[in-house]
Order: sequence, then structure tokens, then C-alpha cells
Amino acid sequence: MPELLATTLSALGEWEVAQALTQGRWSYATVSALHILGIALLVGGILPLDLRLLGFWRSVALQSLAAILTPMAVAGLLLAISTGVLLVSVRPLDYAGLPVLWAKLTLIGLGAAGALAFRLRVGRDPERASRRLRVLAALGSMTAWLGALACGRLIAFTGP
Repeated sequence: MPELLATTLSALGEWEVAQALTQGRWSYATVSALHILGIALLVGGILPLDLRLLGFWRSVALQSLAAILTPMAVAGLLLAISTGVLLVSVRPLDYAGLPVLWAKLTLIGLGAAGALAFRLRVGRDPERASRRLRVLAALGSMTAWLGALACGRLIAFTGP
């Protein structure tokens, strides 16, 4: 592990908040529950939108659906990231040694980058995208977010 990364992770583990999470009876459980809520908001927002991009529920206006679900998914992503950092902070060096965590982080980065690229390309109106672009964006998004979800769950079985 590169020295800068090891130093940063060690500092994260010594952070007052990380110490409080390891010592409090309900603090870690609360943060874990909030992490799950963030994931639910993210996947619960993005998956129906991806399915609509693939052609499901054609009677529902894509732009209206995106206006509701995109902010929900973004809020979920921000909550999941912030609580994820807190969860990792209790044993950062141990978590850093897990390939499945790095796979999860990579998939999160790909999912976020894909969503941002799609948004920059079509603006607030996803109907402007070609059918091909909508299908590619939806399949890439579903792969990234469901893959990240699966990797996150695997951490429980392979983690510290």
C-alpha cells in the first residue's frame, strides 16, 4: 500500500468520530442503518428511471419521472457515501485490503460518471437522447449500481 494512502487511512481510523463509532452502543448501528437508507434511495430512484429509459412504462413522461427520481437518487448517493466513509473509518486499514471494496468503489465511480455524462449530454430532458444512448446509459447504470450493491453485500462475508 502506498505510504500516503496508509497515512491517510491511519488518520481516518484515529479520527474522533471513528473512535465514537467503535465505542458507542448505538452509533455504529445508526450509521449502518443510514447507509442502507442511502442505498435504498439511490437504487430505488435510479432503477425505475433506468427501466423507463429501456422502454418500460411508456405512458409515464420520462422527463417528469427523471425530475422526481434524480434528486432522490443523488440524495441517496450522498448519504451512502458519507455514511460509507464513517463505516470504513472504524477499521480503515483492514477495509483497504479488501478487493471487493475497491471493486465497489470503482463501480460507484463508474455509475456516478455515467449518470453525470448522460446528464451533461441531454440536460434535464432525457427524451433528447437517442434510443441507443438511452439503452446504453440504462444498461451501464444498472450494471454499475447493482454491481456496487452486490459488492457492498459481499463485504459482510469477506470483510474484517
